[in-house]
Amino acid sequence: MHDGIQLERRGVPTGVILTEPFVGAGRAMASLDGRADYTFVTLPHPTAELRGDEVVASAKTVAPKLLAILLGRPA
Repeated sequence: MHDGIQLERRGVPTGVILTEPFVGAGRAMASLDGRADYTFVTLPHPTAELRGDEVVASAKTVAPKLLAILLGRPA
């Protein structure tokens, strides 16, 4: 979260992806960085054990949301 916010402050469009257990920590970090309204994408947890087809399905779900963030449009 911190890295994403810092990159955006430098003009680099950034999309942050968090898994569900880290949403609270991500929101806290965004708030500490002065961006309590920071938009990010959430994935179910865990992701490490996903099979290839599950990774593809997850990416297809997340990609439009991430693209909307990168383009500055609400998802």
